[in-house]
Amino acid sequence: MLRALKGYPAAVRLLLFTTFTLTTARAITLPYLVVYLSTHMALSIGETGLLVGGAMFLASLLSLYGGHLVDTLRSHTLIVASSVIFALAFVGIVASTSAVPFFAFLVLAYLAQTVVDIAAKAGFCALLPEDRRGEVFAIKYTFNNIAWAVGPMLGVLLIETDDHLPFLVSALIGLGLGLVYYRLGERDLRSQREGGPAVGFAQVVLSLLRDRRLVCFTLGGALSAVVFGQFTAYLSQYLVVTLQDPAEVARLASYLVTSNALTVIGLQYLIGRRIDRQQLMPWLMAGMLLFIAGLLGFSMAASAPAWCLAMLVFTLGEIIVIPAEFMFIDLIAPEHLRGVYYGAQNLSNLGAGLGPILVGLALEHIVPVAVFYLLIGSVILAAVFYGLGTRGARQS
Repeated sequence: MLRALKGYPAAVRLLLFTTFTLTTARAITLPYLVVYLSTHMALSIGETGLLVGGAMFLASLLSLYGGHLVDTLRSHTLIVASSVIFALAFVGIVASTSAVPFFAFLVLAYLAQTVVDIAAKAGFCALLPEDRRGEVFAIKYTFNNIAWAVGPMLGVLLIETDDHLPFLVSALIGLGLGLVYYRLGERDLRSQREGGPAVGFAQVVLSLLRDRRLVCFTLGGALSAVVFGQFTAYLSQYLVVTLQDPAEVARLASYLVTSNALTVIGLQYLIGRRIDRQQLMPWLMAGMLLFIAGLLGFSMAASAPAWCLAMLVFTLGEIIVIPAEFMFIDLIAPEHLRGVYYGAQNLSNLGAGLGPILVGLALEHIVPVAVFYLLIGSVILAAVFYGLGTRGARQS
């Protein structure tokens, strides 16, 4: 991996650093959002799920236009502006005394990070030939999970000093990143190659809706993201109900996030390099089965080691599904619309937003352990839409 990094242009290395840094800033705070809201705003578990999941849901919808901006504006401008907005959003979160402004600032933070991520993906495609893109995305995926391993542990240290401190540190990281990219970022980088047609946003949306493969894969991605997109949030909700000890919930949540990240870091290359574009459906079905096995493990876990073992199995599914989704989108995206296609792929985060909402509502009305069987149902539906999408790809 180090050899590959040395061979990349400086602009590619800076984009990798940018996404890694902003992911770390978000990872510092995300595992503690549920606990923070429960402690400071006296929200019920259902209201907390609506707020956290709703913020992800709205930011995901807005990210489609963010992808369009990536295709039409300079990446330098978008990345600097988004990093500063990210920082200001976390300052606003700390200053919020009620749920409405907290929600608005959380949406801004999510959206800002998403735009940076889309700009980086499109930038990789503009800067590298096709045969090197898979490798850089694998490295980005690994770096993101290093961030998810480091961030929660740093968050544990910060929250023991003051429970506002993780948000303030995230704000400082975002501001510092904006300054660094302003000085060092390539100012003329655009995702759209010269000669690409200028297309209005409404026309872009219509073309996306006509791409049956993209629609099926987006629906499949949304349903699977219900399960893995914000697993920390819905597992924290479950643990808040079953353990009823905020400190213990925070510790166990950090163990799970770190177990997830370390599993990806250790096994991603071993598994990811074997995923074949011509055999996407068998790989995706294997990922779905691993998700189901992991959810069953969560439903039976009674100790921290059991939770972490179930998370390892669950993460194997994530290791398969995320790269396979990228391979599919990279295969079908027109060169001049890569930003908006990645934005459309990001709509799968609508499912990530729905996860905490559905789990929060379910926890108020059914036996807690039953939420895992509802999530298994979402996995099965995701498998159906993935099958339809890959069938469309083979026919095209």
